[in-house]
Amino acid sequence: MGVLSWIVLGLIAGLVAKLIMPGRDPGGVVLTILIGIVGALAGGFISTRLGLGTVTGVNFRSVLIAIGGAVLLLAILRAMRRRA
Repeated sequence: MGVLSWIVLGLIAGLVAKLIMPGRDPGGVVLTILIGIVGALAGGFISTRLGLGTVTGVNFRSVLIAIGGAVLLLAILRAMRRRA
């Protein structure tokens, strides 16, 4: 998958994760994209290890995996922020 595909997938996953878990988070669009990209990577890694498939491009399955990873990452970041 190319860099532009990762950015698009990250943007989609980050925005949907923010819609699923609304709240006051620091940062704007750039942080949302970064959360989405890292979440897509984490979701792809976890789903591959569980045998559910990989992130192969911008398709429905990959978007769902990326969104799941982004939501998980956002929940972890919020939990860490509460402790600090």
